[in-house]
Amino acid sequence: MAAAGRRSLAELSLDEFLAAGSESEADGGWEEEEEAARPAKGPAQRRPSGKAQDGKAKQPVQARPAGRKKGKASEHKDQLSRLKDKDPEFYKFLEENDRTLLDFDASDSSDEEERLHIPPDTLEEASDEDEDEEHETVKRKRVCFIPVSLKMVEEWKKGAERRLTPKLFHEITQAFKASVATTKGDNGGADPSKFQVTDAAVFNALVSFCVRDLFRCLQKLLLLKTPKNKQKMVLPSTSPLWSKLRLDIKVYLSCTIQLLSCLTEASVGVAVLQHVSSIVPYYLSFPKQCRALLKQAINLWSTGEETVRVLAFLVLNKICRYKKEVYLSPLLKQMYIAFVKNSRFTSPNVLPMINFMQRTLTEMYALDTHTSYQHAFIYIRQLAIHLRSAMTIKKKENFQSVYNWQYIHCLYFWCRVLSTIYPSEVMEPLIYPLTQVIIGCIKLVPTARFYPLRMHCIRALTLLSENTRTFIPVLPFILEVLQQVDFNKKPGRMSAKPINFAVILKLSNVNLQEKAFRDGLIEQLYDLMLEYLHCQAYSIGFPELVLPTVIQLKSFLKECKIANYCKPMRQLLEKLQENSAYIASRRQKATFGVASRESVEQWEKQVKEEGTPLTKYYTQWKKLREKEIQLEISGKERLEDLNFPEIKRKKQNESKEEDKKEFKDLFDLDSGSDEENVGFPIKGKAKAKQASDDSSEASSEDYGEDDDEEEGKYEIEEDEEELEDDSDSDEEGKEAAQIAPGSQKQRSCTRGMSRSDLEQLAQGEEDIVEDLAFSDDD
Repeated sequence: MAAAGRRSLAELSLDEFLAAGSESEADGGWEEEEEAARPAKGPAQRRPSGKAQDGKAKQPVQARPAGRKKGKASEHKDQLSRLKDKDPEFYKFLEENDRTLLDFDASDSSDEEERLHIPPDTLEEASDEDEDEEHETVKRKRVCFIPVSLKMVEEWKKGAERRLTPKLFHEITQAFKASVATTKGDNGGADPSKFQVTDAAVFNALVSFCVRDLFRCLQKLLLLKTPKNKQKMVLPSTSPLWSKLRLDIKVYLSCTIQLLSCLTEASVGVAVLQHVSSIVPYYLSFPKQCRALLKQAINLWSTGEETVRVLAFLVLNKICRYKKEVYLSPLLKQMYIAFVKNSRFTSPNVLPMINFMQRTLTEMYALDTHTSYQHAFIYIRQLAIHLRSAMTIKKKENFQSVYNWQYIHCLYFWCRVLSTIYPSEVMEPLIYPLTQVIIGCIKLVPTARFYPLRMHCIRALTLLSENTRTFIPVLPFILEVLQQVDFNKKPGRMSAKPINFAVILKLSNVNLQEKAFRDGLIEQLYDLMLEYLHCQAYSIGFPELVLPTVIQLKSFLKECKIANYCKPMRQLLEKLQENSAYIASRRQKATFGVASRESVEQWEKQVKEEGTPLTKYYTQWKKLREKEIQLEISGKERLEDLNFPEIKRKKQNESKEEDKKEFKDLFDLDSGSDEENVGFPIKGKAKAKQASDDSSEASSEDYGEDDDEEEGKYEIEEDEEELEDDSDSDEEGKEAAQIAPGSQKQRSCTRGMSRSDLEQLAQGEEDIVEDLAFSDDD
């Protein structure tokens, strides 16, 4: 009927139409199965006759009930056997081209196929069993952990001291791995140790044994010879037993780095770092572990305790000395980034750590000048780019990118680097651009609020000029401050503590009004000029160099009326003039000309060795100044800053009461002016009370007990008002005297007081205000 199905509907008879309709469903399914079973190999596959097709079309209708009982594989095999009889050519073609299709395994029975389609109840039970098996295996692994005891540690220690073997070293390493794993709460990662450490005493004993004695015994096992030249290092990888111990040593080194990252107590960290420093050759044999150690050491160097920082630096320095070409360049980059990151905030406690990082990092840069030049060029250029953007854009964000502690510390650091490495032809070209960046930083915002920042930049330029023997015009930036600040102006308020210029960059508006600001500024200017000029004290052109400074100091001494400010400047002026006269007298005896540079340098060297008046004075001053700086850094106040001038007064409390009674009784005798008599004594009482309050507040202010700036300003205003009220009271007193001259004269005769005495008595409170004004100047 397949052939009939292909004919049009008009060509079919009624019987054929009915037969085709009842068999259409079977034909579709069978044809699909036959097409799926018959691979398209060629035109021979499409050659079966219509008779064969009719057989195939009718066969599934008869085989459908049997198909439910038989498996599909058995049914398909029967079809292929019938195909041999119906279409021998096609069967022969399959034998030649696709033998596997005819010789497939018919072992699957209908029962097996039916069992595959039955819902598998047993599979769920199998999955539960698998989970149980996994839990059992984990439990077995946990059960396999061997707890470490103190007795085991002692046995390992004795065995290692007698004779360390690779097997014993493996057990000790696994136990050390288990102990380190407890610090982070894991089980050793993907490859856990077979040991387990649960007791703190066992942990301490095991780590102590490994840190102190284990590698000393390992050194004997590897038979490593001590090098004759200490600058050379014998790597343990040259030992014949290295291949047997390599993996265990690698595990131990990784665990030691993990232990360093977990330690919080400084004393334990110091012991572990000392151990790490002694086994640096082992780390050099494993590049991956060595990089991890460098990363951890940089972290400890920049954030650890003082002793931990020093030992971490020794580890870094030791690795770079022996593997300079491999680790120096990336290490310098990471150390510089760590230095910048940890110098964001500066305080008296943090400043020594920042100075330590500067000095040690400078030592690292001194190991190789060619590598250091590449880093210095990049980072100085980066500082210059920030400064250029701040100068061109002139926004708050750009100013803040320059006027911050990180930027200032970086400037000072590169000055220290260039000063330390000098003389070096490689680094010398960087002196000029760095100097220009620092000068540009000073000129960016040249206001009084940023005087502390200016002081830091001037010190950096002084350091660079002194050590590189390069003339840098620093004095104009110092003398400019003397011209901008009016030191004769009375301060707005008193302050108990001096301003520590070493740990600030910017002053507040309140600080600019304080007396401590001018005191500290004079002291800073004195220090900066003395530090810079002592570097030039032996120069043959010193008299001409200090001439503008001498003129400026003389002008300052003429204008300034404060004795405490004139005294240090006058002393500095005398030393400069004395040194100038000494240099002038020495160079008059010289027999060479100015053009002879070698002779000039030789003359300056000789004068420097002999010493000049200014250098001798600077040496004595420096010793005293260093002690004071240490006190300032530690946050302690200097004694001379606490000795504020004390106002010495007479006992006015007793005399005031008598004066007020006399003053009141004097005008009570006048009966013709009741209004004045009523109002004036009340005002006198109020003024007496106000004067007593002002005196107590002034005394508390003098000793620094009151730090409120608003109250300080308000007290000064009260004093001025008091002066005005006193003048008003004098006028009222005169009017009352004109109204009743007879009574006043009679009273004055009986009391024996003249008119001048009364005027002095009315103006007696002015002495208190004058004392306050003089105390500020003192």
